Amino acid sequence: MSRAPARRRTPAAPRARKPPAGAGPDAPLGPDDILERAGAAMLKLAAERPWREVSLRAIAAEAGTPLPALYERAPSALHLLAWLSGRFDRAALTAEAESEDPHDRLFEAVMARVEAMEPHRAALTAIIGAENPLALAPHLPRTARAILEGAGIPATPARWAAMSALWTRIVQVWRDDGGALNRTMAEIDKRLRQFRSLMRRLGEGF
Repeated sequence: MSRAPARRRTPAAPRARKPPAGAGPDAPLGPDDILERAGAAMLKLAAERPWREVSLRAIAAEAGTPLPALYERAPSALHLLAWLSGRFDRAALTAEAESEDPHDRLFEAVMARVEAMEPHRAALTAIIGAENPLALAPHLPRTARAILEGAGIPATPARWAAMSALWTRIVQVWRDDGGALNRTMAEIDKRLRQFRSLMRRLGEGF
């Protein structure tokens, strides 16, 4: 019976900074500040209302950022979601896996990405729920590449495609999992073993 490698908990990706008290739409904001504040606002709204009702105007109002300035950097909520997904990808890219076993390194990278999402579970599960099952589909390949690169495994086309499918399944399990993430961790371990076996059969072993 396979067993997920023991691991220490890695820190989640940095949360978007909340706007400082008293900051209004005329406060000077840098590009990163606008996206940080808008990302935090989008997650808050997504946890409170249906995703289809989370408009860019609503995000800008919640964040206290000028709508034109936000539009220049993210012309839709989906563009902002793509930026936020990239922030979560950083957790996979910076996962500190010390093992020489590629399976363990991949496990650490995948779990680091999952843990980056976990503080925002309510919002993200609402976005990727039954009403919007493909909301994150455009970001899956980029996340798959980040996981491979974070584990020190070159993202060849075959590995990239297989990891994209693997990550899709992990997100589905994580969406329905909760608490200590035991089910998610078991699924990651199982899928990574299948992934490694498949890559060997395809001559893409590592």
